[in-house]
Amino acid sequence: MKPELEAIVDELKRLREEGVSYVNVSDQTLQSLRNAAVEDKSRKVDFPPEAGSSVAVEIPDKIRSASPEEFDRLLRGDVDEKPNASTSGRSSLGTPPAFSLPEGDKAQRWEALREIVLNCPACRKHTRKDYKTVFGVGNLDADIFFCGEAPGGDEEEQGEPFVGKAGQLLNKMIKAMGLEREQVYIGNIMNWRPSLPTRIGNRPPTREEMNFCLPYLIGQIKIVKPKLIVALGATAAKGLLGFDSVRSLREVKGVWHEFANTPLIPTYHPSYLLRNDSKRDKRAAWEDLLKVMERCELPISEKQRQYFT
Repeated sequence: MKPELEAIVDELKRLREEGVSYVNVSDQTLQSLRNAAVEDKSRKVDFPPEAGSSVAVEIPDKIRSASPEEFDRLLRGDVDEKPNASTSGRSSLGTPPAFSLPEGDKAQRWEALREIVLNCPACRKHTRKDYKTVFGVGNLDADIFFCGEAPGGDEEEQGEPFVGKAGQLLNKMIKAMGLEREQVYIGNIMNWRPSLPTRIGNRPPTREEMNFCLPYLIGQIKIVKPKLIVALGATAAKGLLGFDSVRSLREVKGVWHEFANTPLIPTYHPSYLLRNDSKRDKRAAWEDLLKVMERCELPISEKQRQYFT
C-alpha cells in the first residue's frame, strides 16, 4: 500500500475507535484512492460519486464490527491472510523494560528516568534518524497528568509531547481550566512516533508498542504522584485500561477508572476535536474537564460552567 494511503487507513482506524460512522473525504483523497485502484487492478475498490469539496462516506458494518486484526486485513484487502499474521513488518519488541530509580528528590528521580528512556535500546532503535525520543514534561508536583498515546511528527522533531496543533488546543483547554501548561504534567504512553514510511500522517500505536513503554509511563506517575490522570483519546484509554476491556471511547469516556493506583478519566483527544468541529463534542470534553476540576478542588466560575451551552 502506498504511504499516503497507509496514513488514510490509520486515520480511519482512529476514527473507528472513536465510534465515528461517517467521515468527510476530500476530493484530493478520493483521487489518491482512484489512482491507487488504477495502479493495483487486482484489488477491487468501490468509490463514492464525485461531489463538491467533500463526501460523506459510511464505514461499512463489517469493518466497524471487525476485530483489530480483521480490520487491518479488510482495509489492506488481504482477505485470505491468517488472522494472526503480523502487519507491516512490525517486529516483536521483546519484554517490557525493567529498571530501578535512584534515591533522591523528584527532580533527581525524574532526570534519572529520562536518561533511562532516552538511552533505551528499543526507543533509540525505533526513533527515526535525526529525530528525538519523547519524554514527559511539566510540573513534577502537578495534580493533573494528561496522557496521550504517542508522539506525532511535531513532537519527534522537538522531543516534547503535545507541541503540534493538538498540543496547542490542549494548551487552550488547560488555560480554560484556569491553569497554565507549566502547572500540569503532560506525557504519552509511547516514547517514539509509531513508524510510517512517510512524514505525512500518524498511525495509532499497537498494543505491543504501548505495553513495552508502559513501565516508563508508570515510573513518571510514581514520581509525579498526580491526583488524577486524564487519558486523551480512545487509543490512550485502551492502552491504560486494557484493549480487551475497551471497545470504544464512548464506553469509558467521562467515567472514573483507575490506573497505577491513580484515578483516571478518559476524554476526547484534542486532535479528534480539531477534526470534528462539533459543539456537542466540545461540550462533552469540557464536562469531563469540569469533573477533573471538581476532583482537584479547583475554583469553577459560572462562566466556565456555561462553556459551549
